[in-house]
Formats: sequence, C-alpha cells, structure tokens
Amino acid sequence: MRLLDAELLLDTDVVVRPLAERDWDAIVALEAGAYAQDGLSEGREALKSRYSAGTCFVLEHKDQVGGYLLALPYPPFTSPDLSRAEDADRPSRNLHAHDLVIAEHLRGRRLGPRLLTHLLSVAGELGYEQISMVAVRGAHVLWAQLGYRAHPEVGLPASYGTNAVYMSMKVG
Repeated sequence: MRLLDAELLLDTDVVVRPLAERDWDAIVALEAGAYAQDGLSEGREALKSRYSAGTCFVLEHKDQVGGYLLALPYPPFTSPDLSRAEDADRPSRNLHAHDLVIAEHLRGRRLGPRLLTHLLSVAGELGYEQISMVAVRGAHVLWAQLGYRAHPEVGLPASYGTNAVYMSMKVG
C-alpha cells in the first residue's frame, strides 16, 4: 500500500460527532494530560460550563474519544477565564473555540484543523459571524495558517499565561 493510500485510510477511522454526556470523563482526562503541566488545566466543572449544544464535538477513534473541541457563544474580543466556571450564558454572534485537544496517539494527522473546519461549517449554518480563540504554547502560528488573525491588543485573563494570543476569523 502506498503512503498516500495509508494516510487516506487512517483519516477515515476518525469520526467527528456531537459531544455526549458519556464523553466527559475522557474529555477531562485529555484536557488534564494536555494542559496540567503548563498550569492551564481547568477541571471538570469549568470545562462543562463551556459546553454549548450544537457547537461542541468529539473525535471518535475505535469507539474511544480521541479528541474534542468545546465552542460556545461569547462576546468578541473577550474570553473565558480558565480559573473559574462560566456562571451565565453570553449570547453572541461570535463563537469562541475555547478548547481543542487531540490524543497523543492521533496527533500529526491534521485532526485539529479538521475539527476547526467542521466548526466553521457549523458556525455558518447557525448564523455566527465570527469564530474566536485563544492560542497557547505557540499555536498561533498554526491557526494563522488556517486564516485566524492575531489580535495582540486584546487583553486576556492572567490564567492563560504570558504567551497566549487572542485570534479570530470571519465566518463565511
């Protein structure tokens, strides 16, 4: 089998589906594994407070959660504080891609961009005007390649650390 054929085969073994209640244990574990070492882990309560029906997804691989994306309506040029749970809905035409994690064994397959592309499609269908995010650990370089624009002038909660970058992209 040629490499390209193997890559295509591997890509079909991952399904994007809406987040379900049964997924939270896996999401919490993936999030802690990805962010705890950097002091960016939020914990179950805060993560669950970022849930919004219709805009949160998991990557399913071999009947297991292999990644996830949490996105919620949030006013533009602001972002949730990692140190606390959300206490109210924040209606907005901006959809904030709050958290995206891919399991280590699935990294390098462009699944993060695949999730964000899926979110962009859903955001358009739901009438959102913009998607925002906070890039951490140098990820702003990757997201810029996908069309996200950095806004270094936007202040962020201290919980993101010193190198976080607020970014946004128009929908449509």
